[in-house]
Amino acid sequence: MAYVVHVHNPHWKGRTRMRTQRLIGPAAAGGSATAVTVSTLDAFKAAVGGGSVKVVKVNGLISLSGQVDIGSNTTVLGVGSSSGFTGGGLRLKKVTNVVIRNLNISKAVKTDAITVQGSTKVWIDHNSLSSDRDHGKDYYDGLVDITHASDYVTVSWNTFKDHYKGSLVGHSDNNASEDTGHLRVTYHHNWFDNVNSRIPSLRFGTGHFYDNYVVGAETAVHSRMGAQMLVENNVFRDTQVAVTTSRDSDVDGYANLRGNDLGGAATEASRTGTFTSPPYGYTAEPASTVVTSVTAGAGAGRI
Repeated sequence: MAYVVHVHNPHWKGRTRMRTQRLIGPAAAGGSATAVTVSTLDAFKAAVGGGSVKVVKVNGLISLSGQVDIGSNTTVLGVGSSSGFTGGGLRLKKVTNVVIRNLNISKAVKTDAITVQGSTKVWIDHNSLSSDRDHGKDYYDGLVDITHASDYVTVSWNTFKDHYKGSLVGHSDNNASEDTGHLRVTYHHNWFDNVNSRIPSLRFGTGHFYDNYVVGAETAVHSRMGAQMLVENNVFRDTQVAVTTSRDSDVDGYANLRGNDLGGAATEASRTGTFTSPPYGYTAEPASTVVTSVTAGAGAGRI
């Protein structure tokens, strides 16, 4: 089966293709591209460059040093449950229409597992992303970082495990001129397990965070620098602060909370904001079923 990227991200364009409680995203089976299967770093680099429509299947675990740039109109799809990358990650820089799916990416030293920079219409789905907590918090960078006015990004059904800084959206308090009006992101049905913070941390943008399972965080959702967040039907366990809008930046963010199971976690929502209705159709399952759904369905090998 091949996956070809559409020219829209349905989470922000209102044309969602949905299999109930399993999958929402901008890709569809079939299309004009014939899949290419690779198992070496050189073959992978050659396959993912350029802007032509393409499907690249990764078979096996490939060692990286640093990051590999992914071109526009590209689907990268892991074969089976254990294919992917170790030691480095993937970078989407100034590209559009990209799917990253069913990959294991671990221990990306001094870089992100996945960087989305100045890019639009991106779907990151059913990946297993991890490092370890045996080193200092800056030994690894982020697992999924979305910066420089990236837009229309959906992060769904992934596992984030054993890491300090999970997912940064907006890299600097001083980047309002570029980021304002962009950084529209959706996170749903992800499992954050032993991730310390940035689940996610959002500056300037608009974020919908629903049906996620968060275990063992110090601070989870962090809205700052005027960002608008809708935090809906999530489950938090062994977490100190589920949502904050008032830390680390000169300007607070906004957060609307509804239907969450906080599990005893604190909230620090200083401002509520106006983002209550996402501009797309979706079905949020109740928090009471999230743990079962997410633990059974998130991560590589579960598509």
